[in-house]
Amino acid sequence: MKLLAFIALLVFAAVALSGCYYSEMRDDEAVQAYNQEFPQMPKKTIPVDGGNWVERQADPTELANPLSGDARIITWGYERYRFYCVQCHGPRLDGMGTVGQSFAPLPADLKSSVVQDQSDGEIFYQIRFGFNRHPALYATVTDDETWAIVRYMRSAR
Repeated sequence: MKLLAFIALLVFAAVALSGCYYSEMRDDEAVQAYNQEFPQMPKKTIPVDGGNWVERQADPTELANPLSGDARIITWGYERYRFYCVQCHGPRLDGMGTVGQSFAPLPADLKSSVVQDQSDGEIFYQIRFGFNRHPALYATVTDDETWAIVRYMRSAR
């Protein structure tokens, strides 16, 4: 009985190992790709100036909202707010979102004078680059979406 189990184990090991050609694996295209030099990138492919770095260095009090305050922009801002912000700041902009309720202290009440007394540029800057516990959203929310959210926040006072 032991001999039969030993033979079965040997057969299983032989079958399992016969499918692997370890010496040939190093010649595989996927492995060889790491040994190749990358092609040279054309000059000026990756920008080294401009982008959000310009915004980051700007004085937030001097940033002006380029979007009009018409109903279309406010509606778009509302939609973007509901997508990006409502989880923390809540549907009434009061910091009582489903996620925000678990924070101590609560997220900012966006209708409060502390927020509303700031310029559009200051609010934009804080959304984009974060402050205190608020995350930086520059990689998630576009400039125009951020400005539209600011317009919506102003209209919801």
